[in-house]
Amino acid sequence: MADEVYVTAGLVEALLGRAREADPDRANVVLDATRAGAFDRDLGVPADQSVLTHLYLPEAGRSVKAVFGVDLGRPAGRGTARFVSHPTGPLALTREDDLAAAVVVAVPPWERESLAAFARSGRRLGLTVVDAEPPVESL
Repeated sequence: MADEVYVTAGLVEALLGRAREADPDRANVVLDATRAGAFDRDLGVPADQSVLTHLYLPEAGRSVKAVFGVDLGRPAGRGTARFVSHPTGPLALTREDDLAAAVVVAVPPWERESLAAFARSGRRLGLTVVDAEPPVESL
């Protein structure tokens, strides 16, 4: 696992917005990444580095998952990171958090400065916000 997590500025704003809207409840969403080399411009990171760019809405496919146990809210094998919010703190992983290879945690006042990344072990990772739009994907 790398010691640095890269995330687009647009995704950061979306995640902080979800945390703000969910407060006083927790937000918990699966995140997915795009390789840095797939962007239209050089991001200043290795081309094979993952950059968090997308979120999968937990509401998508919820009724199918409840009945059949199949999560239609995200493609199979995708989503190696997670975002969780802690409305009452701490800015750390807790026993209640769903874990992933990397977990981005936010606490009030829901600003970039109140955001941190952690490895599954709880070790704090660097968090770099990249001001870039992910490549357009087609279905």
